[in-house]
Amino acid sequence: MDSLTQIVLGAAVGQAVLGKKVGNRAMLWGAIAGTIPDLDVLLKSVFDDITSTEMHRGFSHSIVFAVLIAPVLGWIAHQIHKKKNKEASFKNWSWLFFWATVTHPLLDAHTTWGTQFFWPFSYRLAYQNIFVVDPFYTVPFLILLIIAMFYNKSNPRRRIFNNTGLIISTTYMVFTLVLKWVTFNEFKDGLANNKIDYVEMDTKPAPFNTILWTALVETENGYRTADYSLFDSQDITFSQEFSKNHYLLEPYLDQHVIQQLINISAGWYFIEEVDDKLIFWDLRFGQIGMDLDTAPFLWSYDLTVNEKGKVTAVKNKPKMDNVGKIFSELMERIKGN
Repeated sequence: MDSLTQIVLGAAVGQAVLGKKVGNRAMLWGAIAGTIPDLDVLLKSVFDDITSTEMHRGFSHSIVFAVLIAPVLGWIAHQIHKKKNKEASFKNWSWLFFWATVTHPLLDAHTTWGTQFFWPFSYRLAYQNIFVVDPFYTVPFLILLIIAMFYNKSNPRRRIFNNTGLIISTTYMVFTLVLKWVTFNEFKDGLANNKIDYVEMDTKPAPFNTILWTALVETENGYRTADYSLFDSQDITFSQEFSKNHYLLEPYLDQHVIQQLINISAGWYFIEEVDDKLIFWDLRFGQIGMDLDTAPFLWSYDLTVNEKGKVTAVKNKPKMDNVGKIFSELMERIKGN
């Protein structure tokens, strides 16, 4: 999820683990630990854009990373604070860093991108039940954390406010899983009502909320999209079918860059041929706009084939024109059809 949310979660976990002994220092170190896994963005300075994207939320978002980094950071914090905070041992600090670090990928696992939590295995945990930025999760959590900060470390109200934030945020997360199950069944019924045969369906919440949900449906020859608000009163309608055109990649399937793109998209992609150029559309992150028949998908790559048949790929920047209009349409759609 977004950096602010990870800071809040890390700080709250730090307080829960060691706040009674070291006070706000536990929140500070927890907040730092909660952001460390996202330092994998620095991979872009070492690897090409596609490789760094493929590696994103990999090793640094695994339980292996948390186990390895915790004693290192625990030793550093212990050396810094051992004179003033003799109550907190090296083991205490290491335990704080483990939990503050490991909860980061566990939270990210609920988003669309997911995490390679069991690295080095390639399987990604991706429950897709919350958007990467969700104020309903973050804001109450943040408010209660700030309140807790102003109480002395020995004051029981500090623990109560902090734990309440953890309980509310966790309860909300569980509630979004229930909503995912409810909306999945609504989409399933919608497919049946529209007599659409499908191979697989992927669902996730629309940006900034868990009231409006979207579906990505794979058919034999293509993909369809749909949205559903909990406030809807009309039946679900599905977009036109986007043809897969996977055959256009057949001459290049043995090339590494193509395998990377298929892996990044988790197999949810279609190919478009425009002016003798191929465009690889990654579908998992949805469309930009509420007109499902015409709105472009967020991620795409231009594929260029040289005279030797070698393919190079360049990621396109999303066209975010009229952001205000798109946001306004999103808010209206959340209210129901």
